[in-house]
Amino acid sequence: MHSDHASRFTVIAHRGASGYLPEHTLEAKALAIGLGAGYLEQDVVLTRDDVPIVTHDIFLEDISDIALHFSGRQRADGHYYAIDFSIAELKTLTRHERVNHAGHLVFNARFPLSACRFGIVTLAAEIEFIQGINKSMRRNVGLYTEIKYPTWHRAQGKDITRIVLDMLSHYGYRARGDDAFFQCFDALELQRVRRELGSDLKLIQLIGENAWNESTSDYDAMRTEAGIAQVATYADGIGPEIDQLVRWPGRGAAAQSTGLAPRAHENGLKVHPYTLRLDQLPANAPDADAVLHALIEAEQVDGIFTDFTDTVVRYLDARSSREPG
Repeated sequence: MHSDHASRFTVIAHRGASGYLPEHTLEAKALAIGLGAGYLEQDVVLTRDDVPIVTHDIFLEDISDIALHFSGRQRADGHYYAIDFSIAELKTLTRHERVNHAGHLVFNARFPLSACRFGIVTLAAEIEFIQGINKSMRRNVGLYTEIKYPTWHRAQGKDITRIVLDMLSHYGYRARGDDAFFQCFDALELQRVRRELGSDLKLIQLIGENAWNESTSDYDAMRTEAGIAQVATYADGIGPEIDQLVRWPGRGAAAQSTGLAPRAHENGLKVHPYTLRLDQLPANAPDADAVLHALIEAEQVDGIFTDFTDTVVRYLDARSSREPG
């Protein structure tokens, strides 16, 4: 890896330092900054009173004690949706490490369920927190904001996209030169951001799998040469899953490129894959260093989302120290 590539590489803390502390807590964001992250991710959903909060899902029972506080307020599908609660109500909750439907930790080796008090964070509070640390530490840690399910929010009568863009603008994030990325799985919504709402932020088209039902976007078509060329008409980069870029066909086998990263780069798009997790590596990948080597050296990706900021920072530091000059 050339040193100029290393210096421009973007280490993105996925939901903060979520490998070590409960995701999307201010504590996880602070640790990620301390570990050397260049950007912090904010997944955003809305409350009943139109307050953007930082959390990954539109429902909250998997990461908080909402069922204990508001029993009976779930919808018919059993979920406790953030949009059915006021911010005052949500501020009474305690966040915890992600659990499954049986109440067991999704990642057993991560932060335990305990008496530690973590809270639901508003987008405004997180931005002010990041800007405050940037001032006191003389850093330039950026925002990497994702709006969740904008079509669903509109069906509930709320334009999450406009609300979040207005808040980012209020705090000084408006242009491509600002320390902010704005991402979404929904291609039509991202085009709306650029064309109808006129945002000049750096836009990242997230790429999922069609089976996930993240949006009506056809991600299989999006990954083709014509699809990537279309993305380049409105976005500045793509956010694919790691195995959409590189795969290991078997144990001990060499990594194989899908060709998506070169295709994106040929169209002038940055490539920021998700998510490097030490406790959930891609199938057949031998270790985290092998994943980083394949992505950074071979695929020349421009950044990576990770739950373990320090792992990526250590890899980049080690590579730089071995380079001549």
